[in-house]
Formats: sequence, structure tokens, C-alpha cells
Amino acid sequence: MNTKHTIPSDEDLTAYIDGELPADEAARIETMVNEDEAVAERLEFLARASLPFKQAFTPLLAEAPREKLQAMLAAIPARESEKSASTPAPPIVTRRRLLGALAASLVAGIAIDRAVIGIGRNFSAKDENSEWRAVVAEYISLYTPETLAGPVPAREDQTAQLASLDEKLGLSLSPEAVSLPGIDFKRALLLQYDGKPLAQIAYLDPETGPMALCIVRSDAGPKAPDVESRKGMNVVYWSNGTHAFMLIGHAPADRMTAIADEMRGRVAV
Repeated sequence: MNTKHTIPSDEDLTAYIDGELPADEAARIETMVNEDEAVAERLEFLARASLPFKQAFTPLLAEAPREKLQAMLAAIPARESEKSASTPAPPIVTRRRLLGALAASLVAGIAIDRAVIGIGRNFSAKDENSEWRAVVAEYISLYTPETLAGPVPAREDQTAQLASLDEKLGLSLSPEAVSLPGIDFKRALLLQYDGKPLAQIAYLDPETGPMALCIVRSDAGPKAPDVESRKGMNVVYWSNGTHAFMLIGHAPADRMTAIADEMRGRVAV
């Protein structure tokens, strides 16, 4: 079968990134990356995204049938021992291959707004702000109301969480500055994207569910607010001279725009 034009799986792409593929297979994928923008975008996402997926999966893992899975795993050594000693050992599942398989089942089909200029280990973003918004949207799409369940943190706890963001991103945020009318503040997290700090302030809207304000450093210059749709959510994004901002959630676009307009003056840095 001619595999020249077979779209590589996330597992194959992550193995390519780690240099684990045979030379002929690596050459095939490199050719496809150069010729197919969708393949190049997917490779770029797997190579650069470094958000903490484990935290987002915690509610799902809590519901997994652990006892049944553990029993299945416990039975594997006994079955393996019955095989002939000459049977080749299965290939080692590396960390990145496992991440690739997980990504394939959960986030297959993402389209990242970027163009790849080079391949190998050197990637250049056409629109850095568009890229980070795509990655954040992928992460936030995993949130459910249960992800953000629990009481609203006390003001002193909110202040402490925001202080960690201020230190890393050169911000000056207060609970009052980031408050949203009728929407509960849930937590402020310091994440990382492409080796750079990323601030995420998560909220729970009783009407539409999870919402988040995310901020990264940016030298792209000021940009007036604009609206886009990602992963079934509405995004309002803007930037000033030092930072880029995005407000993302499931609320209608006009409501998201109104919230962002009211918030912009308070979160100016």
C-alpha cells in the first residue's frame, strides 16, 4: 500500500518530534509537513503546547473504573509469562508517545491559525497571539462546571493567587479589578506556554459555565478588541503595549464583548 499520502497520527508525529522514527518514516512525515499545512499545524501544536492537561482531566480520572482497570493490568504479567521466550518484546511506550495517543483521542482535529516557515526543531509563528489563543481554547474546552466546583475563595486568597501572576508577568491585579458581576471568581493559575508564563483567571458563570481571562506578555503592540469562535466558545481578545489578553467562555458573543469592555479598563497594566 502506498503510504506516502497517509496522514500521520498524533503518535507518529510525537515520535517524529522525539527522533524515534526510522529514517524513511521520518523523511515521509517531513515531506508531508512541508506540503500539507494541516499536518504542519498539528506537528507545531504537539511540539510547543505545554499546558497542564493532567489537572484538567482530574474530574474524569476520578470517575474512571480504577478497580477494573487495575485488575486488568494485574493480569498482564501472567499472560506475558505464558508466551515463548523468543517472542519479541513490545515496543517501549515513551512519555511523548503516550501524550500523542491521549491527544489523538481528546483533541484531534484542532486547527491552529499559524504558518510554519521552517521544520525540524525551529518553528516560527505567523501570528503568535492567534497561536496561544488556540492552545488556551483547547485547554479551556476540557473544563466543565464540576472542574470549577467549590466555594469562592476569600478575598485574601484571591489576592495571594493574583500576586503570583503579578510577579511573573509584570501585572498589577486585584480582586476588584478582575471581578465579574454575577460570575464567581474560582482561581488564578500561573501556567506556561512555549516556555513563557501565562496567567489564567478562571470563573464559573451560573448561566453558561466556565469562563476564563488569560494573559501573556506580548510586544505585538496595541490591538482593539475583536471577537472569534474557538472550540464552540466565544473569545474576545485585545492587547496593549506589553500584554495580550483573551476572555473566553460559552456566553453569547455580545455578552462576552460587554464583559470584556467593562473589564479592559480595570486590568490595564
